[in-house]
Amino acid sequence: MEDRTGQAVRAGATAVLGFDPGDPAFRADPYAHYRTLGAGGQSLHRTDVGLRVTASYELCERVLRDPRFGHRPSGGGVWREVQGRHRSFLTMDPPDHTRLRRLVSKAFTPRLVERLRPRVEELVDALLEPVSGEVDLIATLAYPLPVIVISEMLGVPAEDRDLFKGWSDSLARGLDPDFLLPEAEIAQRDAARDEFAEYFRTLAAKRRAEPRDDLLSALVGVSDGGDVLSEQELLATCILLLVAGHETTVNLIGNGALALLRDPAQLRLFRERPGNVQAAVEELLRFDPPVQLTLRSALEDVELNGTLIERGKLVLLLTGAANRDPAFFDDPDRLDLLRYSEGRETPKHLSFGHGVHFCLGAPLARLEGRVALGKLFERDVALAAGDLVYRDNLVLRGLRELPVVIRA
Repeated sequence: MEDRTGQAVRAGATAVLGFDPGDPAFRADPYAHYRTLGAGGQSLHRTDVGLRVTASYELCERVLRDPRFGHRPSGGGVWREVQGRHRSFLTMDPPDHTRLRRLVSKAFTPRLVERLRPRVEELVDALLEPVSGEVDLIATLAYPLPVIVISEMLGVPAEDRDLFKGWSDSLARGLDPDFLLPEAEIAQRDAARDEFAEYFRTLAAKRRAEPRDDLLSALVGVSDGGDVLSEQELLATCILLLVAGHETTVNLIGNGALALLRDPAQLRLFRERPGNVQAAVEELLRFDPPVQLTLRSALEDVELNGTLIERGKLVLLLTGAANRDPAFFDDPDRLDLLRYSEGRETPKHLSFGHGVHFCLGAPLARLEGRVALGKLFERDVALAAGDLVYRDNLVLRGLRELPVVIRA
């Protein structure tokens, strides 16, 4: 039974967001709720506390690429609660964001990611090879694969990976705005961030003394015209890369596998056309994305579809809903693995964002998703009996467990 603290958090969240993110029906299928937002023909809604919310693809895409919207904490309202203590470049505006992203990009290049393909394939084979019978696909494949990959990229020793499980869970939950979190979870998130930072502070010192061929050594030594990452920027970036670098991919693999297992015709198509895996993963990202929403603040007064968004006021962009906007996607609630196939003109999904904040780790997530799902469904896989339970996160959407039966 839910305690009064939980009830109060849900009531407050409903007033801010305009919907109850703790409703089990919403967790199971947020898209049914999203459809009701656009049913009245309004593309920009106002909640009880004045937050503007949109499920429109056109508006989400426009705000994400408009430099008049950003993350700068000004104007009050619910901003301070939403923004909290995040100071990675993920939540910075130009020019700080531009500078930090440019420095990190020098160490996190698409060429580096492509070099990882043989290792990703080796890891997936190793994770799946001993598996037979009923297993939890999240614990068996979706979680360990990306955490091993990003840990190896950063140069984290294998024996330390287990330390990250609790820290990462707390930080992933902490991606949600503060008004959704009980005080205990906020404290847990902040403690995890401090412990994470101290760990990387120690490891970075070792890499300064003895550089290796890993991403942390590259970040420690990266420069651009004499510019370098400060220690605070380095630590925030390491935490961001590790949490974002595996949490979203866990959900891409889990959500993608579930969507295919629920649709036998599309699963058959997936198996019959291995050359279509790139387009298939793009459709899975559109259909049930790992990241459901993002916030932007007006950095100046902006008129949006005839509505004045005053400087400092927030707009909640339901990008998961925008990916199913019927004004832009044909039959949007249907999984269609050919939707992004060559020769078909389909709007880009917003699952990795858009504009200057487009996800830096998108190439890595795509690679891991293609390899993991491709190799998984070379096997005989079926859903096991039982109810599915989603994690409590609002920003991230993913399963706690995904029970499946894998027959050798």
